[in-house]
Amino acid sequence: MKFSVDVLGVFLKVVIKINRETFAPLVVSALFIVLTSLLAHAARSAARRLVKDAFLRLLLEEAIAAAELCGCCFELIIVADNFGVATYAVFLFVLTCWWALSWGEATACPYTHLEDVIEGKCDIRAALLKTWAELGGGLLVFKYVQMYWALEISDTHKDRAYQECTADLQVPALYGAVVEGAATCLCRLTSRALADLSPRFATAIDAFIGTSLVVAGVVARDAVLEYRYEDTAPDADLSVSLLCKVQLGKAFDYSGGYFNPVLATSLKAGCAGHSLAEHAAVYWAGAGAGAVLALYLYRVPVLQRLLRCSGTVTANGDSFWPDKED
Repeated sequence: MKFSVDVLGVFLKVVIKINRETFAPLVVSALFIVLTSLLAHAARSAARRLVKDAFLRLLLEEAIAAAELCGCCFELIIVADNFGVATYAVFLFVLTCWWALSWGEATACPYTHLEDVIEGKCDIRAALLKTWAELGGGLLVFKYVQMYWALEISDTHKDRAYQECTADLQVPALYGAVVEGAATCLCRLTSRALADLSPRFATAIDAFIGTSLVVAGVVARDAVLEYRYEDTAPDADLSVSLLCKVQLGKAFDYSGGYFNPVLATSLKAGCAGHSLAEHAAVYWAGAGAGAVLALYLYRVPVLQRLLRCSGTVTANGDSFWPDKED
C-alpha cells in the first residue's frame, strides 16, 4: 500500500512539474484572451444598451472590436512563439468565429469602409470617422496588454512588456505592398463569394480560409513551386528552356501577412526596421489597393457566371449559428 502511495505521489509531482513548465503558460495566454474577449463583450453590450444614436454606437463598437482584435493578437504572438503555429492556428480560428458572431456591424478593418464608399453605401466622412475609431481602439489597447505582461505571471511574458519591437517588413516597401495587397485581394474575393453563395457553415469556412492565409507562409516556408518549359522541336531554329522556382512561404516572410491596416499599425507601427511612411505604404496603401482590386475583380462577368453556376443564394438556411446570417 505504501509503495502504491509513494508511486502515486511521485507520479503527481512529475505531472504537476510537467504541467507547470509546459501547459501553465498556455493557460495564462488562453485566460488573457478569454478575459479580453469578455471585457470587450461587456463594453459592447453596454454601448448597445446605453447609446441611443446609431452612428455613435457603431463608432464605439468599431473601437471596441479593434481593441479586442489587437489585444488578442498581441497574445497570439506569444502563443505562436512558444507553442507553435498549429496552436496559434487553432486559437485564431476559434477567435475569428467568435468575432463573426459577436461584432455585429463592426469590422475593425478600414478597407471595408473604403469598399462601402466606392459602392455608395456610406460617405467619406463616415468612413474616416470609423477608421479613426478603429485606430484609437487598436492603439490604446497596448497599454492594457503591457500592464498584463508586466505582471510576468508566466515565463513567456518575461521582459515582453517593455521589449523593443522589430518590423516584419524584410523587403523594399513596394514588394511588401504587393504581398499585402495580393493576399488581401484573395481574402476579400473569398469573403464576397461566400456571402453571395451562402453555403452551409459559411462563417466557419471564411474563418478557416482567413486562418489558412495567415499561417500558410509558415507552414509552406520550405515548399518550392517549380515550373519547367522546354521547346526542343527538331525544326526549330532555336531551342528554348525555361525554369521558374517560387518559394511559397517566403512571400509571407516579406511583410508579416497582416491583411488589416489597424492590426498592423497596433502591432508594428514605430518598430525598428521601417519608417512610418514605409509602414503606411505597405499596410495601408497595399491592403487598401488589394481590397479595391477585389471589389472590381468580383464584378468581372466570367466570375459572376461561375458563381451562378456554383449555386444560388439561400437566406440563412444553413447558418452555423441559429438566428444569425452568415
